[in-house]
Amino acid sequence: MNARFVSMQRLLDRPVSLTGRLLVLVAVVVLLAGATLPLWRISLVAPQYAEGLTLDMYAYQIVAGNDGQDLAEINTLNHYIGMKHIAQADFLEMKLLPFAIGVFALLALRAVAVGTIMSLVDLAMLFTYFGVFSLGSFAYRLYSYGHHLDPAAPMTIEPFMPVVFGSQQIANFVQTSLPLAGTLCMVGFFLLLITATWSSVREARREAA
Repeated sequence: MNARFVSMQRLLDRPVSLTGRLLVLVAVVVLLAGATLPLWRISLVAPQYAEGLTLDMYAYQIVAGNDGQDLAEINTLNHYIGMKHIAQADFLEMKLLPFAIGVFALLALRAVAVGTIMSLVDLAMLFTYFGVFSLGSFAYRLYSYGHHLDPAAPMTIEPFMPVVFGSQQIANFVQTSLPLAGTLCMVGFFLLLITATWSSVREARREAA
């Protein structure tokens, strides 16, 4: 058991392979591209809004459809049911996400320059925690919007949970929530890290054989 542990430790201490380094470089480009693209879209469709109302969530901003008018329309609807207005200033995540993405890009570049296989494993694990936390934070924010309703609102509805992924009926609206290109880039970054780790492990074992 000790010999196997020592062997594994030596393997993880090996430098990242050339192929692995190239893959991580591609991963950094994909990550930074994802930081500039929309991560998630929430849309509402109803008979009176046949074209739909949309909100695209970026790492650093909210972009509403119809040249920004959809946000005002959604907040008007929210007022009638007692839901808190949606304001970009309330999203602390949009101040932290760009910083976090920058840190992951720097850590990945460090792995390219002087990293070991273990550094790729650590980076992939940290990014997994980051992804789970970000998705959980997004789900909790949706929960808060749907459950903290003003009882004095013009219309009274039961508290509800806006769907995080997929579609659901809310009164006469169909609410849809789906990931966009930015989220796919984040997933691509993670998959490229895993592929770089696997490639480096395979090459290290081949050299040790």
